[in-house]
Amino acid sequence: MNILILGSGGREHTLAWKLKQSPELSHLFVAPGNAGTAQIATNIPLQLNDFPAIKASVLAEDIDMVLVGPEDPLVNGVHDYFLNDPEIAHIPVIGPRKAAATLEGSKEFAKKFMMRHRIPTAAYQSFRSNELEAGCAFLETLKPPYVLKADGLAAGKGVLILQDLEAAKSNLKEMLVNAKFGTASATVVVEEFLSGIELSCFVLTDGANFKVLPTAKDYKRIGEGDTGLNTGGMGAVSPVPFADEVFMDKVRKRIIEPTVQGLKKDELPYKGFIFVGLIKVGEDPFVIEYNVRLGDPETEVVIPRIKNDLVEVFKAVARQTLDEIELQIDERAAATVMTVSGGYPEAYEKGKLISGLASVKDSIVFHAGTQLKDGCVLTNGGRVLALTSLGTDFSEALKTSYQNIEKVHFEGVYYRKDIGFDL
Repeated sequence: MNILILGSGGREHTLAWKLKQSPELSHLFVAPGNAGTAQIATNIPLQLNDFPAIKASVLAEDIDMVLVGPEDPLVNGVHDYFLNDPEIAHIPVIGPRKAAATLEGSKEFAKKFMMRHRIPTAAYQSFRSNELEAGCAFLETLKPPYVLKADGLAAGKGVLILQDLEAAKSNLKEMLVNAKFGTASATVVVEEFLSGIELSCFVLTDGANFKVLPTAKDYKRIGEGDTGLNTGGMGAVSPVPFADEVFMDKVRKRIIEPTVQGLKKDELPYKGFIFVGLIKVGEDPFVIEYNVRLGDPETEVVIPRIKNDLVEVFKAVARQTLDEIELQIDERAAATVMTVSGGYPEAYEKGKLISGLASVKDSIVFHAGTQLKDGCVLTNGGRVLALTSLGTDFSEALKTSYQNIEKVHFEGVYYRKDIGFDL
């Protein structure tokens, strides 16, 4: 089969690396891809939201399946675009339709969904620009820290956690009235703060059946000890040591099953990944957020632990026969460490030469923000490379990744040296 992956990051390179191992794969295409995907697939220079151009490539390359990596095209309705066009309606798209993708596209929508289906989450209220006074009054009823979330997509930067009440009121005004996150903060969800330890749970569903993928924990802050600005993710480990059988049984019964059933009840057809951002409060799981795709860099530790042929798995999703697949998981732990450009997540430069990749041993290099130019691999984003390793536990896996990171060089390279510090 010919498969097209939409996206250009570490998540898409990891999926491409895994799909490439399938004997069922004929040709693999990635749009727009990066320097890593260029080595194992054919990159197509496409914009992710240019659906007519995607259709043209799908027809030109005789594509049999489309796998959507990032959230943006899903929230904008790429799956619906295929279903509504007779020429391409028969081609399976792995990723939810637009209405279901609102689970990530709108924090308020997700909160209402959880309340409706009695899925445990933090108490909240949402406010619009004409409700600033009511929002400030609600903040006064909460204990610090205060959680403000832009309702729409803000590239992972729309969540603020503030210790000071006046700072929370000021930021609420910035978001609602002064459009701090553009249209994404036209509505702001104000939540109670839940104190606990976070983890990521991934579910693959065909709309009727589901499989729970390995758990992972990622590290979002730029600085060691989880300090500084939020990033797209600086590293991850899988499995999560504290997510034992008892805890995961609660997650399954209280969160995953009601989520999949809720999507069916609400008539939101869903074929693809559900990312459930969890927090363990005491011994109980609560949902922080939903994403409608795999997380990044969690993909870089979850996918390498799945032993199954991923093409077979995705075919089962398309046919709604996921119940016939038995997931086989590598017992070893996986860890990934992200190298980033100097200055990230604020201003940074692109186009820096990357060297040392050929000397990496016993780790898999997944490209995130890279490009090929004149045969050279150059930086092309804030997050540049993820180095993933397997080991008997996450500490051993991390040791291998860190040994290999020292072999890779580009101007301004930075990475966190404490991934897994809190485990």
